[in-house]
Amino acid sequence: MRFFYFNPGITLPYFVYILQSGKDDSFYIGQCDDLDRRMSKHFDGFSKYTVSKRPLRMVYFEVFPLRADAIKRERQIKKMKSRKFILQLIENWSKDWQ
Repeated sequence: MRFFYFNPGITLPYFVYILQSGKDDSFYIGQCDDLDRRMSKHFDGFSKYTVSKRPLRMVYFEVFPLRADAIKRERQIKKMKSRKFILQLIENWSKDWQ
């Protein structure tokens, strides 16, 4: 299991996350600075793209100290345009959490 420790003097972390639709198994990739708040918006239907994809489940996330790093990683994942690549990310990440 991974634990993330942050120095209180450092700015809040940023996240890159992947959601999977229970409706059509598609993936949504995003980034944010408050994962709980962002997930609530997705799950409660306040996100334009994902509202029609519900139910959703978060299947992956990464933590970054800078928003620029999170944006860069989000773009990198999206640029792959590969379901196989995303499934491998999720599978490897899930093994680390077990």
